[in-house]
Amino acid sequence: MPARSIPRTTLGERASHEGFLRHKRFRWAKVAILLCGAAIAGYALIDVPGRHYGGTPFGYLLGTVSVLLILWLTMLGVRKRAMTRGRWSLKGWTSAHVWLGLSLLVVATLHTGFRFAADVHTLAWALMLLVILSGLFGIAVYAILPPALGDSRGEMTRPQMIDALAKLDALLQAAAQPLAHVEAALVRKALAEDPFAAGLARRLAGSAPRSPTRRAIERLRGETAVSAVLERKAAALAQVRRHLRIRALLEVWLYVHVPLTFALLAALAAHILSVFFYW
Repeated sequence: MPARSIPRTTLGERASHEGFLRHKRFRWAKVAILLCGAAIAGYALIDVPGRHYGGTPFGYLLGTVSVLLILWLTMLGVRKRAMTRGRWSLKGWTSAHVWLGLSLLVVATLHTGFRFAADVHTLAWALMLLVILSGLFGIAVYAILPPALGDSRGEMTRPQMIDALAKLDALLQAAAQPLAHVEAALVRKALAEDPFAAGLARRLAGSAPRSPTRRAIERLRGETAVSAVLERKAAALAQVRRHLRIRALLEVWLYVHVPLTFALLAALAAHILSVFFYW
């Protein structure tokens, strides 16, 4: 019997589930290792008077490579706005961003020649380390939290969650028609509750201690029809808040990583200008 070929859909599914770190069988990890190996070999084999530092020809070479890498790495945010496939897919670009960013630990440190002082040059190096460390935290976050994000949605997309809340609000509004004015006011506050409008701190907390829906449940326990819908809405709100909390955790590291990157670019500009000024 002829051997069965693997369906194309299976190959496509495998490709789509390949993580960005493993992209193309760790292509960019291999490139980063080669770059680090070349930098280490040059540092060890090239003879310089005294010791290596950034002002030697090899030091300038490593510094130029480091600057070009940093400038290219900052372009990931721009690249995310252009969704393409193939060699320069977003997944491939992200993989290169991570692995080449890690290579700076070797390349830029060898550029310094391990000469550190209280100056703008060491500041640029220290900020680079902080950017890389915050990037490593981001990698860990994106590796751990997305599965939890899918679980929190309960197989629902965000528009579906919004639609489910809207339907519950419609049921709640209909059930609250016979209520007296005071009880109806509690329901109106519950209807106005919008978890998507919460600020970052509230989304990170994942809870609402003063939830109008929860207060309405406590006050209207005798109203069977209304209480049943309120309980359903409270459960839906809890699911949405879990979802929003995980999304906030996925995004919050950027509030550290991006400002640090801009600080690095400023320090790097000062470093380069001072080098050429005293050259």
